[in-house]
Amino acid sequence: MHVREVRRATRALCALGAGSGKRVCLIGFNRPEWVTFDLASMCAGGAPAGIYTTCSPDEVQYVAHHAEAPVVLVENAAQWEKIRARRAELPHLKHVVMMRGPKVDDPMVLSWEQFLARGDAVEEHRVDDLVAALEPQGLATLIYTSGTTGPPKGVMLSHENLAWTSALLQRLVGGAADDVFLSYLPLSHIAEQMATIHGPITSGAAVYYAESLDKIGDNLREVRPQVFFGVPRVWEKMHATIMTKLAGATGMKKRLVQWARRVGTASSALSMRGRPLSGALAVQALAATPLIVAGILRSARGAKGGVSLAKLPEEIKLSEVIQALEGSLAPVECINNPAVCSRSRTCVTRDVWEELKNAMNGVLEAMTLRDLVERQKKKELPGKPMYYI
Repeated sequence: MHVREVRRATRALCALGAGSGKRVCLIGFNRPEWVTFDLASMCAGGAPAGIYTTCSPDEVQYVAHHAEAPVVLVENAAQWEKIRARRAELPHLKHVVMMRGPKVDDPMVLSWEQFLARGDAVEEHRVDDLVAALEPQGLATLIYTSGTTGPPKGVMLSHENLAWTSALLQRLVGGAADDVFLSYLPLSHIAEQMATIHGPITSGAAVYYAESLDKIGDNLREVRPQVFFGVPRVWEKMHATIMTKLAGATGMKKRLVQWARRVGTASSALSMRGRPLSGALAVQALAATPLIVAGILRSARGAKGGVSLAKLPEEIKLSEVIQALEGSLAPVECINNPAVCSRSRTCVTRDVWEELKNAMNGVLEAMTLRDLVERQKKKELPGKPMYYI
């Protein structure tokens, strides 16, 4: 369905004179129309240029004029007003397209439906011809800087640049067709474009769009993404929220969180030094990860594996942990190197599990996480005692 709309939008841009060699601008929060318009411009042989929603009318005018955009996509009436206020200083601008919903009564403005309908006059095969004519080194998109050291500057990125970067991210992050992403950071930035547009196109993942920045928490719990991309400020706010909630934790919940944090700290220290996890710490790390995720997002990986997040440590069978692990490990000596493992987020090797299972004569799989801790205290497992609940 999305492919069909992108193709129709590509034909519409051609009909409006914004095809090969032309640039278009986009102003708005993350929505499907933003991505459709962006991809349509590239398919048509042009180049999209996003503008931050926080930009002033003067800043919007500068970028749109510098890009010589004949068509601009805007989210709502507030963003349209920025264009309207400077339309006399935008000689290249011919059309403004509104995203779905808002209506503006102006001869220059087209609704989303009117915009798509313009493409009906262009033959379908024109899209295939335009895409076939694209060159790897050709201009794909313009990313304008924030302008902190003067006027914004347009960074020219090629099709090959976008494709190469996206492919590399798939190797590092391990994207898959059944992954889910939540789009919420400004799409005017190349980082969010990779997370929302190019990465999911490469892996086939699904993308959900946040309702607003204020509802990210609710949307995270609803969407339950496998991968969540954030900038430092987002992590700081999330950390502050979590710490506030944890301050009121008591009893078993408090002890469980403290244990999981200790395991996470130790595991991260080893991973950052390029050392694989082993022994009981490996088991605890794999078990602690979904528990922490549950506390933050109340989410799970779904059918791809993972431990039930509704269980307490004494109820979690290590057979569940092992099953989840073996469904994601690559058959290599150590998967700490992301270049050789496309799925696992935890640095554990198959031989670690074989060592543990052999040491326990097959009893390990029937144990619970609490059993593991107790046997670890008694030094009945390989490796020195580590972290206890």
